[in-house]
Amino acid sequence: MTGTAARGRMDKRQAILDAAFEVFARCGYGQACVKEVAEVAGVAKPTVYNHLHDKETLFRHAVTAAAEGIAERTISALDALRDPAGDLRETLGQVTRELAASCCDERAQALRRLTYGETAQFPDVLESVHARTALDLREVLADRLARLVVAGRLRPCEPGEAAGHLLALITGPLDARSRMGTRAVPPAEVERVAESAADVWWRAYGAPAGPAARWGS
Repeated sequence: MTGTAARGRMDKRQAILDAAFEVFARCGYGQACVKEVAEVAGVAKPTVYNHLHDKETLFRHAVTAAAEGIAERTISALDALRDPAGDLRETLGQVTRELAASCCDERAQALRRLTYGETAQFPDVLESVHARTALDLREVLADRLARLVVAGRLRPCEPGEAAGHLLALITGPLDARSRMGTRAVPPAEVERVAESAADVWWRAYGAPAGPAARWGS
């Protein structure tokens, strides 16, 4: 297979996965049909089967691909904490706003509705999505926070716990307000949740006692 042909095949596969996620999110697994996926993707029905074999495989791959894309965008919000210059509290506010916005993004909400709605039939898919969108995010955030602790810019703490606390302060209120992805959260509410999360977290972990403070010292 030539490079052009391989890229064409991958592009077609991605189009099928995007279409499948759209159809499954709208209809649920039970009501969705491969024919509609093919129509949305702009391909023939046999093409879907050639790429993904059957409806269950299509579902699993479509949800996983959506989770990976959402996770990639969400984790990019943490770039500001890699080596922040200036006011760290201000940077934290920026990060919490971006994380909150990502949490309430239409695609993220659709993923939440779909995975929770199909938990009884696909419990392993929920676990997989959680690992990609929550556990990986927490791990990256913990790494960023650990570096800030070592630099003396945060109070000594266990970075994994601190990361978990920050994410819980964002996702907990937003999950409640969105009713697990079934209600759009107004931007003003998202902003308030983000600012409250940053404020509460900063009170616990910000403003270290001294420049020499280090985690584990």
